[in-house]
Amino acid sequence: MLLHNVSETEKLAEIIGKAAQPGDVLVLTGDLGAGKTTLTKGIAKGLGITQMIKSPTYTIIREYTAGRLTLYHMDIYRVEYGAADLGLDEYFEGDGLSVVEWGNLLADSLPEDYLELTLEKDEQDPERRSVTLQAFGAQGSAFEKRILADWTAAS
Repeated sequence: MLLHNVSETEKLAEIIGKAAQPGDVLVLTGDLGAGKTTLTKGIAKGLGITQMIKSPTYTIIREYTAGRLTLYHMDIYRVEYGAADLGLDEYFEGDGLSVVEWGNLLADSLPEDYLELTLEKDEQDPERRSVTLQAFGAQGSAFEKRILADWTAAS
């Protein structure tokens, strides 16, 4: 999927927030500056969260409870060791949406069932992003299908 500008990125993000169901886990992968936090802000909007979304780079996890679902926003970039000690399973198995920036760094600490969204910057156009979705497990697959169906309907 190709996103031509920030507006399309925000549109996809809102669709993700609206498509999310309790217990969904979204792992965001991409280089620094690829748009992971921007995407999370749009997801929050799709969930009906109006509060300002901040990157949890230093706090690791931020919870936003004022939407249709609770948003568990995690940034694992600075977690080198001890991911298992963070109690992430409680979030992954909770009744909200877990969005994990740099989740690919968790390796064995990831749940078995999740959707990975990879953002890649375009070298020619700084606003354009390539998006790849890869589902793991039945719930991740169902989440991907809801997103793609809503994206197709909105396009």
